Amino acid sequence: MRVCLFAFLLVVPLGLSSAPALAQKAPAAPAAAAAAAANPPTPEWRRTDGYRFPPLADSVRRLQYTTLAMQLREYCADRRVSDDFVRERLQRFGRITGRVETCASLRDY
Repeated sequence: MRVCLFAFLLVVPLGLSSAPALAQKAPAAPAAAAAAAANPPTPEWRRTDGYRFPPLADSVRRLQYTTLAMQLREYCADRRVSDDFVRERLQRFGRITGRVETCASLRDY
């Protein structure tokens, strides 16, 4: 019973505070609405600008990129590995990182 009352007391003020804001919104152009839906602004309560250390997921991702880059650097340096294989692995790594990767760009990791 207390849990239901507590949840009700939390939900009602949130619903009431957002109702006037929704009523005051002007209709937006379809292109602007699509752009806002694709990249919504970060709410103030969700901002992490002041964090001293990056989130754990970012650290894990950078470590994974580093290990993959180290392996690719070995492929680039080893002349016994075919150029087609190296090119295909660099393209695959580029799809993961979102960058165009070359043997020279692997020094960034």
